[in-house]
Amino acid sequence: MAFIDEIKNRARADKKTIVLPESMDRRVLEAAATALKEDIANIILIGSDEEIAKNGEGLDLSKAVTVDPATSPDTQSYVDLFVELRKAKGLTEEEARKLILEDYMFLACLMVKAGKADGVVSGACHSTANTLRPALQIVKTKPGTKLVSAFFVMVVPNCDLGENGTFVFGDCGLNQNPNPEELAAIAVSSAESFKALVGAEPKVALLSHSSKGSAKHADVDKVAEATKIAKEMAPQFKIDGELQADASMVPSVGASKAPGSDVAGSANVLIFPDLDAGNIGYKLVERLAKAEAYGPMTQGIAKPINDLSRGCKAEDIVGVIAITAVQAQLN
Repeated sequence: MAFIDEIKNRARADKKTIVLPESMDRRVLEAAATALKEDIANIILIGSDEEIAKNGEGLDLSKAVTVDPATSPDTQSYVDLFVELRKAKGLTEEEARKLILEDYMFLACLMVKAGKADGVVSGACHSTANTLRPALQIVKTKPGTKLVSAFFVMVVPNCDLGENGTFVFGDCGLNQNPNPEELAAIAVSSAESFKALVGAEPKVALLSHSSKGSAKHADVDKVAEATKIAKEMAPQFKIDGELQADASMVPSVGASKAPGSDVAGSANVLIFPDLDAGNIGYKLVERLAKAEAYGPMTQGIAKPINDLSRGCKAEDIVGVIAITAVQAQLN
């Protein structure tokens, strides 16, 4: 069974409530209609009835719950909660109300914080910063989290590498130039995400332009040090580096460039050394290999709050809704 079909089945088995704050985007409403039709989640749409009707013309959104912050009787309770959460930062009631009315992501996160929803999917028409800032202010990080990071689930058709063509790529959406400790934290979190979502044993490769000292550079040293730290952090996982991309995935190349490695040639979790490499890498695989790219999913926030690529299609959003619902089951 395809990865996303299995995820949808898991989502249906214990249905969660997911908030979609971008009712101004037709793709989001198309995804909402599909998610409801496929019964993978309960959906809350934030926006006015008029806005949703206009942008969702021709779509069956009758099973969605719609919340208009301008008229909802619950808005004041969310304003009060917001002020309480941010009083140490000096947030006033007037400022809280303005943010809730003007930026629906704040209300979406407050719904999750209040226990009225289980997760949020946003980012189709907003930047990652605009998606994650409210999440970090309101939902906050998971206890014990060293770093909030982002990953993609990549499903490559007709591919026998990775886990039958399924990979986790990290960090492709959030941390610009992680230091060794941060890169190690990304590697461990990504391994945990792979195990939770794919259900197979993660084999984590920290990528570089060098394999096992074949090149000398400070960038190579960073990845080698991150590998050492990650192994110490999570001895239960198979983690290795630094490895070139082909050495990490292709058995013959892995055997040649990293003999004796329990990851080289079979990696299914690829950790990129910085955001440039990660973002370029996932987009090349998505466009050239026609891969399904689900994300950027976040890891390290107390509840599942997930971002989207602004170039996403409606079907991509459906997939992220299903993954978010499964993350909420595991939360």
